[in-house]
Amino acid sequence: MSSGIVPPKSGSPLRKRASLQAPTTAEIHGGPRTRQLQPARSLPGPPHCLKHFPVDLRTSMDGKYKEIAEELFCRSLADSEMRSAPYEFPEDSPIEQLEERRQRLERQISQDVKLEPDILLRAKQDFLKIDSAADLQLFKEQGEDLVDHLPKDRDVLLEREFQRVTISGEETCGVPFTDLLDAAKSVVKALFIREKYMGLSFQSFCKTTARFLQNLSEKPLALRMYEEIPETPVAADAPVHPPFADQHPYEKCDPESMPGDLGFGLKMVNGVVHVYTKQDITDKTTELDLPYPDFPTSFIHICKSWAYMTPTSDGISAKSGHAHILAGWRMLPIPVIKSFCYRRLQYLSSKFQMHVLLNEMKELAAQKKVPHRDFYNIRKVDTHIHASSCMNQKHLLRFIKRAMKKHLEEIVHVEKGKEQTLKEVFETMNLTAYDLSVDTLDVHADRNTFHRFDKFNAKYNPIGESVLREIFIKTDNQVSGKYFAHIIKEVMFDLEESKYQNAELRLSIYGRSRDEWDKLAKWAVRHKVHSNNVRWLVQVPRLFDVYKTKKQLANFQEMLENIFLPLFEATIHPASHPELHLFLEHVDGFDSVDDESKPEHHIFNLDSPLPGNWTEEDNPPYSYYLYYTYANMVVLNHLRRKRGFHTFVLRPHCGEAGPIHHLVSGFMLSENISHGLLLRKAPVLQYLYYLAQIGIAMSPLSNNSLFLSYHRNPLPEYLSRGLVVSLSTDDPLQFHFTKEPLMEEYSIATQVWKLSSCDMCELARNSVLMSGFSHRVKKYWLGPNYWKEGPEGNDIRRTNVPDIRVAYRFETLCQELTLITQAVQTEELETIQEEDSLTMSSSLNTR
Repeated sequence: MSSGIVPPKSGSPLRKRASLQAPTTAEIHGGPRTRQLQPARSLPGPPHCLKHFPVDLRTSMDGKYKEIAEELFCRSLADSEMRSAPYEFPEDSPIEQLEERRQRLERQISQDVKLEPDILLRAKQDFLKIDSAADLQLFKEQGEDLVDHLPKDRDVLLEREFQRVTISGEETCGVPFTDLLDAAKSVVKALFIREKYMGLSFQSFCKTTARFLQNLSEKPLALRMYEEIPETPVAADAPVHPPFADQHPYEKCDPESMPGDLGFGLKMVNGVVHVYTKQDITDKTTELDLPYPDFPTSFIHICKSWAYMTPTSDGISAKSGHAHILAGWRMLPIPVIKSFCYRRLQYLSSKFQMHVLLNEMKELAAQKKVPHRDFYNIRKVDTHIHASSCMNQKHLLRFIKRAMKKHLEEIVHVEKGKEQTLKEVFETMNLTAYDLSVDTLDVHADRNTFHRFDKFNAKYNPIGESVLREIFIKTDNQVSGKYFAHIIKEVMFDLEESKYQNAELRLSIYGRSRDEWDKLAKWAVRHKVHSNNVRWLVQVPRLFDVYKTKKQLANFQEMLENIFLPLFEATIHPASHPELHLFLEHVDGFDSVDDESKPEHHIFNLDSPLPGNWTEEDNPPYSYYLYYTYANMVVLNHLRRKRGFHTFVLRPHCGEAGPIHHLVSGFMLSENISHGLLLRKAPVLQYLYYLAQIGIAMSPLSNNSLFLSYHRNPLPEYLSRGLVVSLSTDDPLQFHFTKEPLMEEYSIATQVWKLSSCDMCELARNSVLMSGFSHRVKKYWLGPNYWKEGPEGNDIRRTNVPDIRVAYRFETLCQELTLITQAVQTEELETIQEEDSLTMSSSLNTR
């Protein structure tokens, strides 16, 4: 230095200060160190300038003068009442604490440097020069000044930063590019098919996937009929409990106040309801312009599109329908596609494990920062539960005993034309209220029900007596379903008491008679069976063969007419079915239920008889039921949309057992499904369900008693790979013991699979997303922007799901979609021509 001070020796304590100083720019680039000694700002008293010392001490007595200078320097510091020398650390700031702070800051800088590089680098340089408590306070004040100028949402942005795992190099997908291209083309075309079917029926389709598909399409995707969610004024700081009307929705059932009659005519043609602008249905020119799915043409489209998944499917003849369907299903075991999808699924599993390893503590820390919110007080929806078994066995036992004490003399049953009271019914069984117990009821599933669906169905009969099932858990009986209504309302009360638990109860429509809908609606309205915590789904059991054997139905079309014509009538003229009109406002959609493992004696193909000609006693196959349910729902949804009524969705039991191709039908026609166990055996379909983000309501305890042991359940595997899965109870009467079966389901899953708090909250958020509750309600439960993509759609204050987890799911999905869409160039992807699109027949030709 020009001042003449000799640099200290390597052993001098003065070197300690330099050990914490950041290197200058000149040092980094290899230049000489020329930094001037600056005044110590943290030291109290007047600053010590270099001019107080001699200009040059390097004489012949250099060593002695150096020692004298150091002694004088130390004395001057002591005289000015300094707490410490520049080369010493105060006792309240030991070197270990500063070193720890420095390392912590450097870690934070490495994570957040992308956000504010200049500010963070200056902060680092300032921090590395700190050596006293005063400097710490100064740094803190400077930091506060910087924070004041940052965006208000900076804290939110920082929460989304996490450790990411990336793959570099060529052919990162692990397969040759030709295999990638073949697989990507097939996957993309399958996604195009689902997008078309969802758009046609007003069912939801993953917005992220649709955006990537749009980039591949030469024109706007056809039949994109689903609407954007309308904006509703829900503030960001709105309460988590949405406001509801004080008046009961069934309080006012006034036909005069309902929408008027359109005067349309109805007729079912080849299994699909057609609507006419006049009551005279013989005049074909009056047919309303609605999309009427035409079975032969649509079936050819389905089979040909699925046949795209096979490289040998070019030039399939439209005359050989059986060959089409087999070609379509043959895509499942194609080695190239199967290998590609399996590798991608394995990669997704491994990537999630790395994410958890690197970010688990960050996710937990983000959850801890949220005040008040935890797993217990976030919204959860039981997305798969049957109303007839929504109570646990102890609840049913207590209710039966209470009914025997209060309503012994009430007529509840008619046996061979003779009326019977409740007392007489139990006397025929030689039972009293005291004799009844949980063991006596015998409604709980046990080891004997495994792979025995017949024995499981028998468990619905308390004490093994079907008459008790009819009396207590049926809507249409001698007491007009009074007991069933009361027990359902007790379950609803328990849900309301819990505040944060909700359910979508399934009620049955069998299709044996035309008045089933009116009876069900009158049951709900008369007994005021309603709760803001509950929505309804209507399940249609696949039991045509039973009804045909009993000569209750002449053909399959009669069953379809009994199921759908009352819904069309209530839509066209609500006053003709006032209770049904009110009831349908709280119905989400349709479910198709029965034992999927039953053998199917008929293959759904172009030679299959139309519903009006299906007069044999054999049951139609699963895909036959699903197609005609979907086809009629499409027409009904368009008619209801024209009237301003809400529309329905298809959410069937699918993939619990039986053939794999049930999942193919579910992929094309359903918004989401229940069970989905067989996806574990079909990597191609599992990958498609992931890319399309199809909701899967899984019930591990139910599966454990019927089809699959708990430890083999694929739910944790699905969750790790990013499939949209939720936990549901299915049948609490048969599988659960506690008053809160949904919490019991979460509890067991968490203990067995060691789920984290973030995993549990993610499952709960998925259950709300895939539920049928209104968009307005979901805005209160999940956040005002819940439908947006990625972390922008997440509000951790309501969901308790960290933005880190949501961002990881979103980025991973985008990377997978990018992989397959970039492999398929627009000019290389065969455009789906007009003749290959969904063909809708109408009186006004093609839409």
